[in-house]
Amino acid sequence: MKPPAVQESGPATMLPVGSPAAVRSYVRLLARRHRRGFSGVVLLHTVATVAGLVGPWVLGSLVESLSAGTAEGRVLSAVGWYLAALVVQSVFTGLSRLRGGVLGEEVLADLREDFLVRSVALPPGVLERAGTGDLVSRGTTDIDRLAKSVREAVPELAVAVVSLVLVSGALVLTSPLLAVSALIGLPLLLASSRWYFRRAPQSYRAESAGYAAVNTVLAETVDAGRTVEALRLGEERVELTDRKIAEWLDWERYTLWLRVSWFPTIEATYALAILGTLLLGGVYTLNGWIGVGQLTAGVLYAQALTHPVDMILRWYDELQIGQASLARLVGVREVPDRETDESAHPDGARVTADQVRFGYREGADVLHGISLDVAPGSRVALVGPSGAGKSTLGRLLAGIYAPGRGSVTLGGAQLSRMPAERVRTQVALVNQEHHVFVGTLRDNLRLARPDADDTELRAALAAVDAAEWADALPSGLDTEVGSGGTALTPAQAQQLALARLVLADPHTLVLDEATSLLDPRAARHLERSLARVLDGRTVIAIAHRLHTAHDADVIAVVERGRISEYGSHPELVAADGPYAALWRSWRDER
Repeated sequence: MKPPAVQESGPATMLPVGSPAAVRSYVRLLARRHRRGFSGVVLLHTVATVAGLVGPWVLGSLVESLSAGTAEGRVLSAVGWYLAALVVQSVFTGLSRLRGGVLGEEVLADLREDFLVRSVALPPGVLERAGTGDLVSRGTTDIDRLAKSVREAVPELAVAVVSLVLVSGALVLTSPLLAVSALIGLPLLLASSRWYFRRAPQSYRAESAGYAAVNTVLAETVDAGRTVEALRLGEERVELTDRKIAEWLDWERYTLWLRVSWFPTIEATYALAILGTLLLGGVYTLNGWIGVGQLTAGVLYAQALTHPVDMILRWYDELQIGQASLARLVGVREVPDRETDESAHPDGARVTADQVRFGYREGADVLHGISLDVAPGSRVALVGPSGAGKSTLGRLLAGIYAPGRGSVTLGGAQLSRMPAERVRTQVALVNQEHHVFVGTLRDNLRLARPDADDTELRAALAAVDAAEWADALPSGLDTEVGSGGTALTPAQAQQLALARLVLADPHTLVLDEATSLLDPRAARHLERSLARVLDGRTVIAIAHRLHTAHDADVIAVVERGRISEYGSHPELVAADGPYAALWRSWRDER
């Protein structure tokens, strides 16, 4: 069976997959963090394995005594030693598995925390371009796939290696001839494993990437559901989803075929090892090269070898799946941080864009030579048709994206060179995408300012016309909201985001349709309330509702990635250009 044809991996903006060197480096980091727990698991199982070696040795000695006719009184002694070894083995095996399970949970917790910490620290532009589907898939599906590897595969693999070394040593000490005989199936084992492991890693990575692509398509379709419906793109989205699912299933079938081809071959090598030890050992015994007790113990040790070898191969196979998922998690760590200059401090609050060009793909600019000068404390409205580049320009002015050419500065300092934490304390972006975190309403508000007291929280809610519904919640600020708690309407979630903005208190705000989920009357009232709260601050508002532009000090009309008109509302209406046409059209529709 041939592997599926390699499909396009998707947009170039997808998050990277960790290189083998990066994966190994991260595994070493985890090993250093948990070396004490790992050493404890290995030590416990070493004791259990040594106890397990006593049984074959006792049985071999008993058989040797029986064949020599000197077994009188040794049967009870052998049974006693055997039972004692069995009890010790059972106790320490149980303890090693318990500690292995605890170790696995601790490592898995580290994986989750490291991934989350790095994800929230990614440069905002990276997430904007990559979208949420790939990141969500890594944080859910890939971590779920890793769970079995971390909880079971890593401890079991360590245990199996210890067992293999100790049992092999016992077999060599019993009879070097039998140890060589037990290797009869080794060539077949090595050849089949080499065939499998040359194909498995890349296949599992392709399978994981295929599943991520399915998630991405589904997430995009759901997020843009209204647009898909309005433009009648349902059939195209279904066709795309079906194609991505088919590509993923092709890789699923291929990896399944690899496993069903490999596993029976492995089972055959185990049978060969035991059969070869028994047959050749019989020849050695008949020739007097080894004793019958050695043969008995040797065959039992050869049989015992199959278990750790089987565990190593099967868990190593599981680790191939885990390694593919781990590479995707580590890939987030390989996203380069935005180059920053700690010495970049703004001297004032003036925002300027000078001959800015920007594109999401190389050679496909969506903004073409835009220049804009926003005076501190002024209100600027960006208007224009959908797809003109207004939101992209807003993200550049908020420091989310870095311009491809030209510059965007705040107080004379390059926004793209300033540390993100410094930018966020002075410039804030609020768009149509709002999230209610699991927790109390108070916790959600304090994300913007952890030291805010209840009086300040209530004042922020009142400033965005949210005090009434917040007070009506079952426990007020202590009400659990988000998934599993009290559900907030989209409009309430939007007001919550704006309340966070009031608490954050930046001097410059970029509002990208920040009131779009409210009805026009409520949005108008809220904007007037916000205007009082935000008086004296710089506001750059991206709006389709032109009453926002009417109230602005200056209006920039964006068309096809360029500013086609710039001026106050009366000036642009009098000019009878594109803005005047937009204004008349919007006014007549009301």
